[in-house]
Parts: sequence; structure tokens; C-alpha cells
Amino acid sequence: MAEVRELAKLAVDLAARAVEIHRQSFGRVREVGTKSSVTDMVTEVDHAAERAIVEVLRRERPDDAILAEEEARDSGTSGVRWVIDPLDGTTNYIYGYPAFAVSIGIEVDGRRAAGVVQDSRSGDLFVGIRGEGATMNGEKICVRAQADLATSLVATGFLPQPEQRARLGRIVAHVLPRVRDIRRGGSAALDLCGVACGRVDAYYEIGLGAWDVAAGALIAELAGADVRLITMEGGPSPLTIAASPALAEPLLDLLREAGAFT
Repeated sequence: MAEVRELAKLAVDLAARAVEIHRQSFGRVREVGTKSSVTDMVTEVDHAAERAIVEVLRRERPDDAILAEEEARDSGTSGVRWVIDPLDGTTNYIYGYPAFAVSIGIEVDGRRAAGVVQDSRSGDLFVGIRGEGATMNGEKICVRAQADLATSLVATGFLPQPEQRARLGRIVAHVLPRVRDIRRGGSAALDLCGVACGRVDAYYEIGLGAWDVAAGALIAELAGADVRLITMEGGPSPLTIAASPALAEPLLDLLREAGAFT
């Protein structure tokens, strides 16, 4: 446990480095590229923040594995793996919409052990350490005690590919009349932390990468959420949900009814 606590402390320091890079370049993005579609954007800030994190890890933890969204793929021998999204919410960042973050997950022997997410605009710092729970700015957090899906605030997100968005639009159109409302923040890490601290009651999204959920899913779980990653056949995978425990099965039933999965 002491080792995991030290790893989490390092992750907090690394997150602060990335946040500083986000803030220094905010409103002055010079280079924008695309990845899987014209709406799936990446900036020089994504790469700079990733380099700042990875350079320290390679120096301080040379035997650890690294999986980062943009470039870094290091195999390791220590049993520790760092799963990094250096700028989660790139589109928001480009537009100046205040919902973007750095996300750093830590796995030990293949199991999520700690996670750090920092909101770059507000500075809110979410930390989860297995066996110790989840905090926001040093204070313990927990999910809302919500049991009625019809009066629940539900967050979601959408893949960048147009053909997938059409399908996801049909799913959310089925969900929307059956919940209190839908929120689409544009950062999976912050949405998961939103469940953890009670800003939303539940969250679902299809097709997220490991770096999107590595930290936020653990933070939500340690705050008392029912977190599930469900493998999907014949399309983007997985389906990720995080919800107050009483809402998980009703939400899955609703998503199944909407055609999200069978």
C-alpha cells in the first residue's frame, strides 16, 4: 500500500506538470491535427503534456510500462503500468470550453491501483487509491444516493466518426425522455469523476480507450459507484457505465432497450 501511495503522489506531481502546460498555451493553440476523423483533433499541447509526463517516468521509473494516448508505448518489467491521457477534452481545449483535464491511471500486476485526474481550468484534483477511497481536493467523496433512473442526471459522450454518431444519437434519443436530463461534457475522465463526487448520477459511453477510463473509472469505483466495462460485438467497444449502485441495472436495461448492446 505504501508503494501505491508513493506512485499516486508521483502521479499528482505529473498531473500538475501537464496542467501547467495546458494553462500556458490556453487560447494560443498553434497546431491542430486530426486522427480518426475530421472531428477527432489533436494539438501540440497534447504532445507536449505527454512528453512532460513520460520524460519524468522514464527517468524516475525506467522499469515501468507506459501506455499513453498519443505516442508513448513502453513495455516494462516491474509490474507497474502508467496509462495516460495527457489532455482529455482536446476539442473543448481548442474552443476554450472549460472541461478538459489530465488523467493518469496506475496499474499494478494488471489491476487498477491508483488514479489521478486534474481539471485544468478549475484545478479540482481527484485522487483514488485502492484501499483508501477517493478524494477531491483532499476531501473524501462519494456517489449520490440516487435510486430512480427517471429523476437521474446522466452524462454521456460520443465517438468522433459520423457513422457512429448517428447510431449514438439514436441511443441517446431513446434514453433522454426516460431520465431527468442528459449532460455531455466532452471529457470522459471528468464525467467519471462527476459520478464520483455526485455532480451527475450516472454516466455511459461507448468506445472509450484505456487512457480515457484508467483513472476516472477507479476514482468512481472507490467513491461507491457501480462501474462496468462491457465488451461489445460488431462495433465499437467497450460500453462503459458508472452509476450509483441502484441505477446500474436499470441503466443497462435502458441501454439494451435502446439497442446499445444485446
